[in-house]
Amino acid sequence: MANEWLQLFPEKVRAALSRLPLQLLDRVEEIRLREGRPLEINYEGRYAFVNAAGGVASESEAYRPDREDSHRMLDLISNHSLYTMEEELRKGFITIPGGHRIGLAGRAVLSGGSVGHLRDIAGFNIRIARELPGVADPVLPHLFDAGGRRVLHTLIISPPQHGKTTLLRDLARQISCGGTGAGVRRPGFKVGIVDERSEIAGCRRGVPAFDIGPRTDVLDGCPKAEGMMMMIRSLSPDVLIADEIGRPEDAEAVMEALHAGITVLAAAHGREASELGMRPGLGRLIEMGLFERYVILNRSGGELSCRVLDGRKRPLHAVPGIRTGGREA
Repeated sequence: MANEWLQLFPEKVRAALSRLPLQLLDRVEEIRLREGRPLEINYEGRYAFVNAAGGVASESEAYRPDREDSHRMLDLISNHSLYTMEEELRKGFITIPGGHRIGLAGRAVLSGGSVGHLRDIAGFNIRIARELPGVADPVLPHLFDAGGRRVLHTLIISPPQHGKTTLLRDLARQISCGGTGAGVRRPGFKVGIVDERSEIAGCRRGVPAFDIGPRTDVLDGCPKAEGMMMMIRSLSPDVLIADEIGRPEDAEAVMEALHAGITVLAAAHGREASELGMRPGLGRLIEMGLFERYVILNRSGGELSCRVLDGRKRPLHAVPGIRTGGREA
């Protein structure tokens, strides 16, 4: 069903969103539901408030979700069983089938000096996951060696909501399938995805909801560092994919994969490779020159540009105005 994510929302909010013009609804990337404040949508680097009639409105005229909407929203996303979300309430987000991620805002309850869980939840950020087959076409030829026989170690860098996850998803599909590019026939590779937040593959009961290719295995909901080691030991991937790496343990797992002869495609938050060099885990990998390609995504207004750099951070290719669905996925 098109835009099935509308079923996530309480009835009054769903009615307002479903009345938006279809052209706008199909471009929505985030919906912000904040109790007592205007209902907001974000799309292509822009934002708008929405009224009860499904129109773009001023702040004063927008629909304002109430306490009943917040309670109903929690009920729907927890499948009427809030206690099953204990781990999600500690992390501050929940990923639902289809790869959609819902960020939560409320009061933090501490346990031993750390966040135990959230209560009084009154803010929701619903980030819509979409697959865009072919979005990796401009980038993919630059991520192989000259003969097309090996995928190069690659780090994708961008701020949040610039399309890293969408790009990773299509890279997984195309690398798994194989194909022809720049006159070179590329074989299909065994791909392993460590999908800690269930966003890349959008698994439902272990089965990917998105097309990630015929030779791809997924460890769903598994912490990245542990998942990468599990993949190396038991699933023998040629290419290992992970989203949002950054912790020291992630960097150690990447090192293990590289030393095992496995190509790593990973993503990280940032604007430039030089920024990541100052982070304890990633900085070491970058300093050692282990990545052979960097893909930099940046948005200006509604346009998303992409630059590919070599391992010494020299420009190889630039793609202005590409679309990745605006998701970070």
